[in-house]
Formats: sequence, C-alpha cells, structure tokens
Amino acid sequence: MPNINELQLAKELIKFPSVTPTDAGVMKFLEKKLKSLGFKTKVLEFREKNYKPVKNLYARLGNKGPNFCYAGHLDVVPPGTLKNWTINPFKPSVKKGHLIGRGANDMKSSIAAFVSAVSDYLNSVNKFNGSISLLITGDEEGDAVNGTKKVIEYLKKKREKIDFCLVGEPTNPNKLGEMIKIGRRGSMTGKLTVIGVQGHVAYPQRANNPSTTLVKILKELKDIKFDKGTKDFQPTNLEVTKINIQNTADNVIPGAAEATFNIRFNNKHTSQSIKKKLNKIFSRISKKEKSKFNINYRVSGEAFLTKPNKTTFMIQNVIKKITRVKPIFSTTGGTSDARFIRKIAPCLEFGLVGKTMHKVDEAVSIKDLRNLTKIYSNILKNYFQ
Repeated sequence: MPNINELQLAKELIKFPSVTPTDAGVMKFLEKKLKSLGFKTKVLEFREKNYKPVKNLYARLGNKGPNFCYAGHLDVVPPGTLKNWTINPFKPSVKKGHLIGRGANDMKSSIAAFVSAVSDYLNSVNKFNGSISLLITGDEEGDAVNGTKKVIEYLKKKREKIDFCLVGEPTNPNKLGEMIKIGRRGSMTGKLTVIGVQGHVAYPQRANNPSTTLVKILKELKDIKFDKGTKDFQPTNLEVTKINIQNTADNVIPGAAEATFNIRFNNKHTSQSIKKKLNKIFSRISKKEKSKFNINYRVSGEAFLTKPNKTTFMIQNVIKKITRVKPIFSTTGGTSDARFIRKIAPCLEFGLVGKTMHKVDEAVSIKDLRNLTKIYSNILKNYFQ
C-alpha cells in the first residue's frame, strides 16, 4: 500500500490551474491516486443549459457500512493580478514554513491531508469494518449547479448511503483547532426592478421617478430587524449589494431602477417566509408611489443545523488531543457544500486556518498541514474501532 505524503500531494494538486469551473486534469490525477489505495472511483461530469460542464469525483473503498465520507472541492478562485504574487500561484513554493499557492488554503491541502490520512490508516490496519468515501467537486467556488448538488442527486438514485460526512473547508479563523462548523445560515439574493415613467427632469409632473420608490423600499429593507439571533446562529442580516440605473443623460428621469440585495438568514426563517415578508413591502410602497416592480430571487441554500452526535463529539476530542485546543461548534461564515450533503447525511466541517483563502500569496502552515493529517487519521481510527 503506497504511503502518500500530504505536502507532496498538496503541491501536485496546486500545480493544476483548476480555476472554477475548469478541471485542467486535476480530477483524473486525484482519481489515479485513490485507485492506487484501492478505491473504486467514478468521475461524474454534469451539464446544464447556460452553465459550463463540471467534473466531479466519487470514490469508495469498501462495500459495507458504516460509510464515512470526506467532501471537498478542487476548483479554486482566480489568482487575480499575477504580479502581486511573490511566486507563480500554480507553481507552489515553500517559504518560512508555509506552502504558498492558489488552493493551498482553500482547499487542495485539506484534500491532500485526508488522502494522506487514509493511506496512513490503511497501512496501520489489516482490515476495517465499513467504507471510506470521498466526494470531490469542481464547482464549489462557482455557480454550484453542476457540482455537489448533482452528485448528491446521483447518490440518492444509486441508493448510496453515507453515514457521516466531514467537509474539509478551512473553518478555523486564526489557529488550527479553534472551530468546527455544524451548520450554516441560509443565503438568498434578490434582484428588484422598479418601473416608473421616463420623462424630462424639468417636467417631473409628467414622469414618475422609479429611483424615489427604490430608495424608499431599500430604506425600509435596511430597517427590518429580522431577529436577535439564536444560541446557535447570529442574527439575520440584509445587505444591499448593487444599485443600478441605466441612464446616460443627466436631464432624463429614468424609466426603471434596479437594486440587488443578499440576505443571510438563520433557522428562524425559511426563504419562503422571507420572500413573503419582502413582497408585502414592495407591493405597499410601489402602490403608494404609483410604480410597478419585478422581483427575482435566487436561493443558494436554506439555513441548517446538524445536531451534534457521538461522531461530532469524537471528532471534537480528537482535535483537542492533537492541537490542545477545544474547538467550538459554530455556524458562522458563508455557504458551503454542506448545505447539499446534509440532505442525505449528518455532517460537520473542519479543515485548515482560513486567514489567507482567496488572497494573494494564499498559504498554509506546513505544521498545520501535518497536524490536520494526524487529526484526519485519528478520526478514521476512532470511527472504525
């Protein structure tokens, strides 16, 4: 059985310029590594109109339960301006005890740590009762249409059972061991268009300025106090992210005005209950101002919370033993693919320190990478003992 080194594998994965949703050959490369450990693998390429095709990988070792799954993504965000990097972002380099490269933090190194942990575990036991699986996508940083969401649908059709899933996202704010994510707030984006009557600025009585209506609506949206949060979640918040008026002349009252907003909501709400609340505001103000409106919503995910079970507490104890830090259970941060996986299995998220993700000179501490491999290896030993 090959012994796979986490640092070497992380470097090899970073070399692939897999900027979402481009695969660049990285999925086939990882598939070959997993096959060398005895995994049965399937590369799943999904397509949907208006979206680019995406390659995903599901690999499983063993055919009995329980099935412990690791989930992650091999796609990365664009590197940005290359001259701002101290290295080529896809030619990883070790400097001052850190591995630098795009994806070093989010999250190719975490995948390397888990694969290394599996090789370590397999070399330490003759056999184990159960299965180990990996669900790896190439569509986490992008639209998330042809990625984990569709893999989960595929697994459901195949009646593939996952008993517990560990998502390897970088969950720790400052040091390894601080935080386990057991849920996430929901996310919904709304694009609001207010339609008025175009006209000459000198004759406002002949027009109906939609920006007046839009400003009143946005003011009311920002004044909403959705809730005070819960013991598990921070308060719901709404942020206006774009305000657009397509008008090239300064003496013309526009015919339409647009705004985009995003809401991060806790489990006191659903996307439907929030839509209902907001639509009433749009209707009331638009009617008063004699305007019309269109609203389009896009729901990225509902709020969810995975109630800690014995596996959750075992993982917490393993992390504490290796890092000497007791991780807190948290639901902070943005959305992750756990929002799809939790529909078929209990899950939590634990990975590296997220301080440099998406930044120039993204980096991971080599000591943290080594310790994460130890954590993942010990999780497997404890889970299957």
